[in-house]
Amino acid sequence: MMSVQKKRTRDIAAKHRVVLTGSECTGKTQIAQTLAAHFACPFSAEAARLYLDRQSMALTAQDIEPIACEQIAQEDAAVDRASELTIHDTDLLSTVIYARHYYQHCPDWIVDTAHSRARGLYLLCDIDLPWLSDGLLRDRGLGGQRAQVHSLFVAMLNQTGQHWMYIRGIGPAREQYAIAAVANYLAKGSITPSHDIDSP
Repeated sequence: MMSVQKKRTRDIAAKHRVVLTGSECTGKTQIAQTLAAHFACPFSAEAARLYLDRQSMALTAQDIEPIACEQIAQEDAAVDRASELTIHDTDLLSTVIYARHYYQHCPDWIVDTAHSRARGLYLLCDIDLPWLSDGLLRDRGLGGQRAQVHSLFVAMLNQTGQHWMYIRGIGPAREQYAIAAVANYLAKGSITPSHDIDSP
């Protein structure tokens, strides 16, 4: 009998999947919402943000697993509502990156699950937007911190063999570039690797 997780992986694979990813203050949520509205499809919210808003206090290593479970639930609920396309405001790969970055450890089951679910098109939001303080955000945009975290996302996407591309630009130009990327993905079912693409 197929396990629940294997069945879920199969269900996710049957639909187009777009993930907005990258470090903080790069416009992921705005672009995810814009894409969902433009393509009339469901999207999943960032579980870490929802969890943090409820906790109203700094996160610790004990919060990794609850956040991962909520991230999975958010993604699966969006997939269940989708007919063709689902937009995700981050996914479990982001949970792995931040767990390792802040707590130097991520439970094996989260890493394994993140890798088994990762597929589709990843839109990596670049750090070309101004840093804006947002209360309990984990980072503060100091010195080379943004670049360091950004490099962790690039490394993860490359190491896990994902199809990804940069999203750059300010305001509507950033959103329009993301829309064009997703439209191309839906039309062709694949994308050119990011190092072959120059965004505006």
